[in-house]
Amino acid sequence: MSLLEIHDLSVRYGPVAAVRGVDLHVEAGEIVALLGANGAGKSSLLGAVAGLHPPAAGRISFDGAQIGGLPAERIVRLGIALAPEGRRVFPRLSVADNLRLGAASRRDRDGIAADRARVLELFPVLQERLWQAAGTLSGGQQQMLAIGRALMSRPRLLLLDEPSLGLAPIIVAQIFELIGQLRRDGVTVLLVEQNAHRALALADRAYVLATGRIETSGTAAEVRASSGIERAYLGLEVEP
Repeated sequence: MSLLEIHDLSVRYGPVAAVRGVDLHVEAGEIVALLGANGAGKSSLLGAVAGLHPPAAGRISFDGAQIGGLPAERIVRLGIALAPEGRRVFPRLSVADNLRLGAASRRDRDGIAADRARVLELFPVLQERLWQAAGTLSGGQQQMLAIGRALMSRPRLLLLDEPSLGLAPIIVAQIFELIGQLRRDGVTVLLVEQNAHRALALADRAYVLATGRIETSGTAAEVRASSGIERAYLGLEVEP
């Protein structure tokens, strides 16, 4: 049984179909990339898994239990956390308070303290700015905080939505190095990423969405070699 199984999923915003009949699975311990152009339905799919968008049709199962349509706070408690596109940190709150809110569904004080220490070990810059307002951090630091906040719920499945968006190349490299470390620590990752080159270099498998449907899927190497990824979106980022 896969950790995450999605079958025939559709997500709608009124008359607009953002996701159309998608089948997808993620195995425990994998990094799976979800690629495609802007507007392809990637964020809508993550939102449905995280409980932000109720499915119009289809099934979402996590560790064998149906979760489609459950409220977001219940899904967090089951072990799924989302680091959303655009970071969405609480700008007037300190770094410490943002991390504390990431653990709001937990009651194990010792475990929370241990996870905060681990997050600060992963992101030393957050330790240096622990009592600084999150809104005064750089974009890269806010992205680190958004990922750290998601990790504070101790997820089994981490949903990352465009973690490299708008960041300098050196920070992007740090973020992707961190994602690889999370996999080594046993965190399963479903990654939405516009930088297809970096995502495919890191992922075990990938799906490419176009207009809400799966255009192609396979191992990262298979998807990289497929013409389907070129058809899915013109702005494929390729590094020299």
